[in-house]
Amino acid sequence: MDTKQINNILKAPAPHMVGDGFRVHNFFPSGYKIDMSPFFLMDYGSKIEFSARREPRGVGVHPHRGFETVTIAYHGAVAHHDSSGNSGVIYPGDVQWMTAAAGVLHKEYHEEQYSLTGGPFQMVQLWVNLPAKNKMGKPGYQAIKQADMVHFDLPENGGKIEIIAGNYQGIKGSASTFTPIEVYNARLNKGAKANFSFPANFNTGFMVIEGGIKVNGSENAATDSFVHFKNEGTTIEIEALENSVILILSGEPINEPIVQYGPFLMNTEAEIHQAIEDYNQGRFGYLEE
Repeated sequence: MDTKQINNILKAPAPHMVGDGFRVHNFFPSGYKIDMSPFFLMDYGSKIEFSARREPRGVGVHPHRGFETVTIAYHGAVAHHDSSGNSGVIYPGDVQWMTAAAGVLHKEYHEEQYSLTGGPFQMVQLWVNLPAKNKMGKPGYQAIKQADMVHFDLPENGGKIEIIAGNYQGIKGSASTFTPIEVYNARLNKGAKANFSFPANFNTGFMVIEGGIKVNGSENAATDSFVHFKNEGTTIEIEALENSVILILSGEPINEPIVQYGPFLMNTEAEIHQAIEDYNQGRFGYLEE
């Protein structure tokens, strides 16, 4: 069997706050210098209790250009608004896939009712890079409710694989993507095994959201750790050491230059300067604070 070997099992870097509503561990690009293209950034909000509050916590209006933000909820609820007129709330199990492309203004806050009661909060936000030819395309928005998410049931009550994007065992995920990307939530019961197969050159990593797993029959990965794989071999087996939730990420690298400045992800310095000018000139639209 052509096994995809582990490169590293990475512990969560020290957390920092994004706005006053999101305590995150940045696994990449700043936490660890690993190549996960087309995934440029992963902020992991490990489980935290927020106290009840009348004024919702969150992040105020800010711009994005050149990539997509994908927010996956595990606990808590987040309300989203953008300058393209899209808005919505994601609850546990839901996914919000926003294509910033040529540019949007964006804000996200704890959903009002969740804010009033408080409670556990756990999320992942990914920045998915766009190829140069799509960076200045039209912004888009995909809301994927867990109730509508396609899934593959593992044998013998082993749990299920929810397919957010890509294709697992012939079942195609709901999200449409610009490059080949696989994004799943594996929800495994204790003792269950699941097998995955990705092309050797795909950048691949598994985020352990809950529980703990044994990978390829050898190494254990605990809650809040990220398993980063080598770009060789194709197959991976995981076994749940307890009831577990694992975010599965794999994608074909975009082999183009990247220049990042804050919330802009482009190919050249000139495009970054243009993004700043367009933002300052109000070309990203309008969004009320």
